[in-house]
Amino acid sequence: MYLNFFGLKEQPFGVTPDPRFLYLSEAHKEALASLYYGIEANRGFIGLIAQPGMGKTTMLFHLLETFRTSARVAFLFQTHCNSREFMRLLLAELGSEEDTQDLVRMYDEFNKCLLQIAQAGHRLIVVVDEAQNLEPEVLETLRLLSNFETSQAKLMHIILAGQPALAQKLASPRLAQLRQRVSIVQGLAPLSHGEVKNYVEHRLRIAGYKGAAIFTDEAYKAIAVTTEGIPRNVNNFCFNALSLACALRKRTVDSDVVNEVMSDLDIQRLTWGLPSESLESPFSRTPDAADVPAEVENYKEISNAADAAAYMQQVSLKLRNWRESLQRSAGGVRPAPSASK
Repeated sequence: MYLNFFGLKEQPFGVTPDPRFLYLSEAHKEALASLYYGIEANRGFIGLIAQPGMGKTTMLFHLLETFRTSARVAFLFQTHCNSREFMRLLLAELGSEEDTQDLVRMYDEFNKCLLQIAQAGHRLIVVVDEAQNLEPEVLETLRLLSNFETSQAKLMHIILAGQPALAQKLASPRLAQLRQRVSIVQGLAPLSHGEVKNYVEHRLRIAGYKGAAIFTDEAYKAIAVTTEGIPRNVNNFCFNALSLACALRKRTVDSDVVNEVMSDLDIQRLTWGLPSESLESPFSRTPDAADVPAEVENYKEISNAADAAAYMQQVSLKLRNWRESLQRSAGGVRPAPSASK
C-alpha cells in the first residue's frame, strides 16, 4: 500500500462517491447550481445527464447534503425493475412497510407518506440514479407521481440522473408528457487538461498529502490524454501510478511510470489469441479499393462460394505470373510448365 510511502492519511483515489473528494470543475459548478436552483424554485423534474465516470453520483450526494435538514430524500439505485418493483423500492426508502402488489394501494400509501413529510415542514427529493435503465412504463409512473402536489407548491422533486441514453429516452415521442415536465436538463463535460491536474492535487490534498508535487507536468499531460478527462478514469490511472511508483521506490510519478501504467492498463494486450472486433475478417466486410490487389481486374464483392472460388483462381493465376516474372528477371530460368498443359 502506498499510503505510508507518500504520507497519505487515506486513499485519495477510491471508487466510492465520497462528497469530501468532490472537485468542482466549471462544468460541475454549473450543474450543481442548476440542480440547487431547480429544487429551490420548485421546478419538479430535473435531469442530470453525463457519460459514465463523470462524478454524477458524488455530486448528487454533495447536493443532498445541502438539504439534509430541510428535506426527506429517497435515493434509488436499482433501476432494472417494473412499475410495481419501483414503487415498492420507493416506499421502502420512505420507511413504509406496506406489502402489496396493488399499484393503486401503493399510490395511496405514497400519498400518505408525502403528506406526512409536507406536514412536518419538509420537502421530498427523489433521486433516481442510472435512470437510463428505466423502462418507459416506470418513467410514466414517475410522471404520475409528480401529480401529487398542492395549488401552491410541489410536494416532491425528482432528479433523473443517467447516461446519454437517458436523453434519448426523454426525447422519445412516447414520453412527450414527461419531457415537458423536465424543466432543467444539465450535462457534465470532461475535465480539461488543466482541470485534470487540479483534480488530482485536490484529491491528494484532501487525503492529507503535504509534500512536493508527486506528478510531473509531462505525467499530467499524458494522464489527461489517456483518461480523456473522465474523473473515474483519472482515479484508476493515478491509483496504479502511485502503486507502481511505490513499488519502484520512486517519490515522483514521471513519464516512465506513466508509460508503464499505460501499458499495464492496455486491455487489448490481454486479448491475444482471441477474436477481436478491431481485427475484422476480410470476408466480414466489403473491401475498400485499397484492399484489392492492383493486378486483379474486375474485382467484385464476394457474396457466395462461387464468387470466392472464382476470385481465388484469379489471384492464383496472377501470383503464378508474378513468380514466373521474378524467375525470368533472376537469370532467365525457364518457368515450370503449368499443370494444365
